[in-house]
Amino acid sequence: MNNETPATASHPSAQLPTRAKTAIDAVADAYTETLLQLDPGFATELGFPGHETEYRDYSPAGLEALAEATTETLSRLTDLEPADDVDRVTLDAMRERLGLELEIHGTGMNLADLNNLASPAQEIRMIFDLMPTDTADQWAHIAGRLHNIPDALAGYIVSLRAGKDRGLVAAERQIRIVIDQTTKYAEDGGFFDHFVSNASVDGGDLPAQLRQDLVAGSAAARAAYLRLGAFLREELLPVAPSKDAVGREHYALMSRRFLGAVVDLEETYQWGVEELDRVIAEQEAVAHEIKPGASIEEAMKLLDESPELQLQGADALQSWMQQLSDKAVAELAGVHFDIPAIMRTLECKIAPTHEGVIYYTGPSDDFVRPGRMWWSVPEGEDSFTTWKETTTVYHEGVPGHHLQIATATMQRGILNNWRRNAVWVSGHGEGWALYAERLMQELGYLNHPGERLGMLDAQRMRAARVVFDIGVHLELEVPERWGTGTWTPDKGYEFLKRNIAISEGSLDFEFNRYLGWPGQAPSYKIGQRLWEQIRDEVKDREGAAFDLRSFHTRSLNLGSVGLDTLRRALVG
Repeated sequence: MNNETPATASHPSAQLPTRAKTAIDAVADAYTETLLQLDPGFATELGFPGHETEYRDYSPAGLEALAEATTETLSRLTDLEPADDVDRVTLDAMRERLGLELEIHGTGMNLADLNNLASPAQEIRMIFDLMPTDTADQWAHIAGRLHNIPDALAGYIVSLRAGKDRGLVAAERQIRIVIDQTTKYAEDGGFFDHFVSNASVDGGDLPAQLRQDLVAGSAAARAAYLRLGAFLREELLPVAPSKDAVGREHYALMSRRFLGAVVDLEETYQWGVEELDRVIAEQEAVAHEIKPGASIEEAMKLLDESPELQLQGADALQSWMQQLSDKAVAELAGVHFDIPAIMRTLECKIAPTHEGVIYYTGPSDDFVRPGRMWWSVPEGEDSFTTWKETTTVYHEGVPGHHLQIATATMQRGILNNWRRNAVWVSGHGEGWALYAERLMQELGYLNHPGERLGMLDAQRMRAARVVFDIGVHLELEVPERWGTGTWTPDKGYEFLKRNIAISEGSLDFEFNRYLGWPGQAPSYKIGQRLWEQIRDEVKDREGAAFDLRSFHTRSLNLGSVGLDTLRRALVG
């Protein structure tokens, strides 16, 4: 692993090209500063000091304050003319992103923000995963934030109650899941107990008063999560809709949020069906390579039973992830991608939770905290297969999320802070990471047929998500190959079971995630489709002058923007 750290005398981007700041940059930077003030957790994510003990205001007043700041920012942009191409992209991206968020705010949907993965119920707890724990002062920050969880959750309850009064309530299924999560957070030996009991500095104990403060903070956090669970069970659950499908109007807004692009949902659904068929056919061909005449399932079983492709225990998983990641960085840097030295440190870690998700967190702005790949292993799972997970390491690391996010973070001299740090479009980010998986095959990094089958397995899952997510939420017709009538969650579960080769616990997690977070899961495969379309359009326009490495660098230097903005920036 590359252990280089940034020079203390200057930011690591100091030697990169710079441009003069413009009036549009000033508006974007001011908006980012406002976001940091309104959301201290966002500052923690970026590794910025200050407000380490605080949370954002999750109440309707907090949501309104953000909307007012967003409205004011758009107003300030109205009469500004772009000074260069960077400004043109900023203006395009801010009008699209901020305008859409105001549109969503106007519907009141954010008052009913609750699901099994990405809502305040989890966000308030997950921030502790990113807080440093090396010094007594840092543990004091943690203690302070633990003590502030009751107010944060109280504000969240006020918003959920306001949503209920407007007839906006998450589906019953999601509420039941979050009740279960809050119960586990709050139980004896749960997250907060475990976190605080392991607090130490350099392996030694903390000062007695700080230890007491942490224990008291843990107790306050546990009690607050019990109150949230009681509210969900007693007030929200009785009025929650049993129907999971959100309908076309809601779904169209969420699709735009996650893609930064407007797509024809019916055409995209049909493309998803066809793409799923194409990937299955490719899987069948690879299965025959593994054993002539073998089905996909038989080939996977052979791979699962191969001792050289197995890992036992989370420690072995973490070590394997780190070695594979380090190898990819070392071999790709300077050959297929531009990866400055400061970006070559990527830590692979086992997450402290057991929610079945694999995710990436970006480096701090100064790169002192490196980018990290996290694996949240479901309880009871202790055996892993490398053939299936190789492509996941490329997705989360290099050339996937780490290359993408760290590149934007490095562009201090070119991009304003909003472009570098404050905007994340799932279709752009996840689409790139899925594009990176397929690209690694093209670059010769998936030579073992099992690894190619693993990559195709991931591609198949993402194609199935397009079909499931759009089909279930819009209640479209089931394709003949997969059943009859219109989609329901039960039909969808059986469809996913046939198309996603993961454990039962992970499958349940994914199923509930798609139902509770409409539009997000399809953004991976649709985003990949749009990335590939944009690349091909640029290639057609540039002809013999087209260079793939240069295209990747040019694209990633833009930061995360909506895919319609990306197309306009690169194609025109």
